[in-house]
Amino acid sequence: MKRVGHKGADLVEPGNTRESFEAALEHGVDMIEFDILRLRDGRLVLAHDLQDAERPTLMTMDEGLDLFATEAYAGVELDVDMKVPGYEREVAEGLARRGLIERSIVSTTYLSSLDKLTALGTGVRRGLSVPRAKRDYTRSPIAPAIYLLLLYWRRKLPGRIAALIRDGRCDGIMSHYLLSSARLVEHVREVGGFVYVWTVDDARRIRQLEAIGVDGVITNDPRLFEPATA
Repeated sequence: MKRVGHKGADLVEPGNTRESFEAALEHGVDMIEFDILRLRDGRLVLAHDLQDAERPTLMTMDEGLDLFATEAYAGVELDVDMKVPGYEREVAEGLARRGLIERSIVSTTYLSSLDKLTALGTGVRRGLSVPRAKRDYTRSPIAPAIYLLLLYWRRKLPGRIAALIRDGRCDGIMSHYLLSSARLVEHVREVGGFVYVWTVDDARRIRQLEAIGVDGVITNDPRLFEPATA
């Protein structure tokens, strides 16, 4: 199972920053997930949303990709999370220019973006992220209804994702942990796909996901992957 740092190591250092990526390296991740967003002025930056983009240490996409192309990050894979459609070509070509295609997944909640990446012909791996949500609705007053909906999605998801992989529309799934299951892993593996699970900040749940055979777990705190010391 691959150890994936969410925004680098967001519970160690502020996410989507050089410091967070360095902390992820220090704690032995196999992959770094980071976000790319287009601002109103047209710039592509490493940020989860417009509020996150107000940080004074904001990195541009080019600065971030240049960093990941250095020797220090040579052994680390990348999960490039596109927040909205519209800049697929810039992302794919930015990865290709730096020789990062082979060790990258581009993930998004939008199938239309994955279709555009396919049409570009770079060969970058494509991950469909589910579900699409602007905030964690499981912590809201309507949480019971949300859990029922998630249970329904969880039953339908394995067949749906397997069909999308067979049809060539994605290469795998980036699944919220509440939608993840051994059945999902089985269906996706049967068609040659991958399963990554987000965002898991509990060591016991990480072990449970490893036991059902997911390809990777994404966490804000890569220290959770490390074995306990006496």
